[in-house]
Amino acid sequence: SAYTGLLSACAAAMADLPPGRFGSVPYAQDEFQRLRGGLATHMSKEAISERPGPSGKPIPYIEAWKAIECANEHFYYNGWSTHIVEITNDYCDALPTGRYNAGCSAIVRVILKDGAFHEDVGYGQSENQKSKGTALETAKKTAVSDAMKRAIRYFGQALGLSVYDKPY
Repeated sequence: SAYTGLLSACAAAMADLPPGRFGSVPYAQDEFQRLRGGLATHMSKEAISERPGPSGKPIPYIEAWKAIECANEHFYYNGWSTHIVEITNDYCDALPTGRYNAGCSAIVRVILKDGAFHEDVGYGQSENQKSKGTALETAKKTAVSDAMKRAIRYFGQALGLSVYDKPY
């Protein structure tokens, strides 16, 4: 099929990349040990935000800027990257008031310099926006941020996995 041909062409192109290209740079042993130790540490309580849950009980979460800051701290600014795998407009409704509500889902892949990656899905909603474009833009940005935060947490406690621990 055309899809299989495209995958083969992509694989061949990746095989021909010169050494040192992002996604094919192995970690040095000391770098790997530093990462391993750093990622195993729990995120500080100060780095975790809270929002009200359905029963009024606070739900811990990490803000997107904090997830990016933590990833830069551990992998450095040039040691990781994100890729939007898929983004879907789930709905965009015009309200009787002339305003708009929108919802979008996104799948984002977080890739490290050595090619290791994780991906996850995120969701974003936007309500009561003045224009359809603003409603969709806000929902898409929220979905991508949510997916990035969810994907990055798989790399370790220090990147948000610890938020799911009971003490938080």
